[in-house]
Amino acid sequence: MQQGNAGDFPRVVTFDLFSAMTDSRRGAAAAFTEIAAVRGWSVAGEELYDVWDRHNKEQQRRAAFGPSTSFRALSRAALRLAYDQLGLDGCPEADLDLLWRSVARWPLWGDVEDGISAVAARAAVGILSNVDDALVVTTRAYPLVDPRWVLTSERLEAFKPAPAIYLRALRAAPGLVHVAASARDVRGALEAGIPTIRLVRPGHRLDPEGPAPTVEVTDARELPAAFAQLERGGQDSTRIRNG
Repeated sequence: MQQGNAGDFPRVVTFDLFSAMTDSRRGAAAAFTEIAAVRGWSVAGEELYDVWDRHNKEQQRRAAFGPSTSFRALSRAALRLAYDQLGLDGCPEADLDLLWRSVARWPLWGDVEDGISAVAARAAVGILSNVDDALVVTTRAYPLVDPRWVLTSERLEAFKPAPAIYLRALRAAPGLVHVAASARDVRGALEAGIPTIRLVRPGHRLDPEGPAPTVEVTDARELPAAFAQLERGGQDSTRIRNG
């Protein structure tokens, strides 16, 4: 993995794992469909995912103000809350094991491999994510990046969207640029002072109360041009379109 040292490329580029790189809703919903079938539930996998995901993000937000914990513990608590909300009699610990084993099958977005290859030709590519180390290595994204720059919540001892995880990532990799898709990640990185490119993904919108990125792309393969635009201060345009 080469590192960019000149021109308009940063030294390290990090990607968010479960929105910018991975179609996590599609992957997890398929796993929740399997869990529902085993449990004999009529609830759709997509609904299970959506409820769990909302609770999971809230657990992560609160983790910034609580005692040290793990992504697994927060996800298990969120699953318990989701079951309570939906009136389901499940086993959060066992079901989370099934969900985590499915992560290796969660699909990448179709532009990710080519996009990362283009970036990796001139910069080190990593991941900045709320995840435990043992889980990130099972993802389809992990073989595409430089393990030195896999910056997890476990490694940095903080969770998005708290400023601490972004500031610690910046200390670990001075000059990094982050590629984010979700509203909370775009806002968190920008408010922490990290140059951020928004990679537009289905189901994700900007936080209307947060700062707006100067550069956004609709395809990861457009990222090399986006770095040049970011270096110029995003003065040419606020969006780079495919083609």
